Amino acid sequence: MLRFFTLTLFATFFVFQTSCSSHVSDPPSKKVDGPTIDGWTLVWSDEFDYTGLPDSKKWGYDVAAPGWVNHEAQGYTDKRLENARVENGNLIIEARRDNYNNYSYSSARLVSKNRGDWTYGRVEVRAKVPAGRGTWPAIWMLSTVWNLGNGGWPDNGEIDIMEHVGYDPGVIHASTHCNKYVWTNNTQKTATIKIADATTAFHNYIMEWSANEIKMYVDSNLYFTQTNENKGWQYWPFFKDFYLILNLAIGGDWGGAQGIDNSVFPQSMEVEYVRVYQKAN
Repeated sequence: MLRFFTLTLFATFFVFQTSCSSHVSDPPSKKVDGPTIDGWTLVWSDEFDYTGLPDSKKWGYDVAAPGWVNHEAQGYTDKRLENARVENGNLIIEARRDNYNNYSYSSARLVSKNRGDWTYGRVEVRAKVPAGRGTWPAIWMLSTVWNLGNGGWPDNGEIDIMEHVGYDPGVIHASTHCNKYVWTNNTQKTATIKIADATTAFHNYIMEWSANEIKMYVDSNLYFTQTNENKGWQYWPFFKDFYLILNLAIGGDWGGAQGIDNSVFPQSMEVEYVRVYQKAN
């Protein structure tokens, strides 16, 4: 999801990233009540069994003007029900064409940073993605502390559990980015799977991450595997805490490659639950 920065934006984001220390909300030894999977312990979850703003103990916001990354068209808002809310058992991240703050489009980018950060585990997000040309939803992760290489992206890694661009409906993407394998050089590790009803039905978007490999699934279908080559951080920065991001972008270098259909708004990514597991002791 994070493609590239201008020099100024890169510097600002680096300062923001390094200003916070790593924190795990629920350590692996503490079991959270909820569904169980053999061999895994549930360590963090949001079942969205409440109403109103997303739980502030679990979610913060990245707030930014259009163009912050990837030349995207939306402004990301803070604690605005129109853009991020929980209702009827689901989290709704809604993009609107409403000129809020004098920006053509508004949306939300929720982050678990310093509320839920993990090294290794299983992340499972049950979601339905929006439809419409110009929409670009994502479920992904960034490193909590940026202390590798040049202190920025992509040196500190990115894990894209799910991306979908509205002009190519039903094609789900998984990718990872790092110093040696990165979108800007077209060397990223990536794979796709066709999910014909992704915009009309809920599916489980799953990552399983260990010291040796990262795997991505949709429901029970494995379609992406990256193996640790043991060549150093340039090839595998995925050995430290990462946090979860849920967002709905509009336009941008990828999402807007075929323009934005203004007739589709509002559009939403709906999330039934988020569950994070780690290997049982």
